[in-house]
Amino acid sequence: MEEADSIVIIPTYNERENIENIIRAIFKLEQVFHILVIEDGSPDGTAAIVKGLQQIFPDRLFLIERQGKQGLGTAYIAGFKWSLERSYQFIFEMDADFSHNPADLPRLYQACVSGGADVSIGSRYVSGVNVVNWPMGRVLMSYFASKYVRFITGLPVHDTTAGFKCYRRRVLETINLNAIRFKGYAFQIEMKFTAYRLGFRITEVPVIFINRELGTSKMNSSIFGEAIFGVIRLKWDSLFHSSNHSKTET
Repeated sequence: MEEADSIVIIPTYNERENIENIIRAIFKLEQVFHILVIEDGSPDGTAAIVKGLQQIFPDRLFLIERQGKQGLGTAYIAGFKWSLERSYQFIFEMDADFSHNPADLPRLYQACVSGGADVSIGSRYVSGVNVVNWPMGRVLMSYFASKYVRFITGLPVHDTTAGFKCYRRRVLETINLNAIRFKGYAFQIEMKFTAYRLGFRITEVPVIFINRELGTSKMNSSIFGEAIFGVIRLKWDSLFHSSNHSKTET
């Protein structure tokens, strides 16, 4: 078995156009990464493609199949728990559609290993606006949503909704994953806010985000709305209710 201290979690739903290419691109990197695909019952045959690739990469590629779309957040939580049952020290979140560049994985890794971060974020907004092929309206919506989240929560992160991340194992071991409530893009905010409140160091690594060329985006207004209104609840709970996000708290 080709050992690795890092695993990349990739949630999928109808990603047959992208999944093989993204897996092969990660495995071509000089640094060794394992991959865990969380597959939510795609009718387009995504799971079958992954299973075929498992015959080629039996020791590096893993698959969890779930019945139906259960939400981005629950997919990652399932992946986190699976990874923590193994010996991985660095656990990544990544999209299947090449909006996140596989070549940036070692940079996020080094931000934790050499830079001392507990969480490293592939950030679209830490050095300007690094988004390619998005409609201007969506760029502005995303950019100002992150500004809004930062203002409401005090979270010192420019790209609060970013989904390209590396966690040190101890972060996910400390967070009470069963207490994470959001399923859509507010999940990304809640995880960062929780790590920050627990005292973990978060670093942003500038990346270029490229809109998908193949397949269909899963973003919709309800997901975005959850992110906007969910932060108010997060901040309210942090001010007026005792947190249950840490496994060590009573």
